[in-house]
Amino acid sequence: MKIEKLSDMKGGWFIGNFSPSLLKTNDCEVAVKSYKKGDYEEAHFHKIATEYTVIISGRVKMNGIEYGSGDIIVMEPNESTDFECIEDNTTNIVVKMPGANNDKYLTKNS
Repeated sequence: MKIEKLSDMKGGWFIGNFSPSLLKTNDCEVAVKSYKKGDYEEAHFHKIATEYTVIISGRVKMNGIEYGSGDIIVMEPNESTDFECIEDNTTNIVVKMPGANNDKYLTKNS
């Protein structure tokens, strides 16, 4: 058995082809991310990966639409979104398939 801490991982990402990682793979990337109200990520898209975001707790806004606990948002390649946390103690799980290093592109005018 191997025990690690999510807090030791970079930005909550714990599976993928990066360091540190519990499983170095290009097949997928997995993260558990926690946010506080007001946290924001600029609009971006992926050319290769599909990104699955599961809201575990709290509320977020993506492309001006609010999502909450239990919502699953699927962003296909070349679909763009921003991300704003609108409630403290928000947690989500993010899965990207395939794992693709350097596959994050900021949307123009973001």
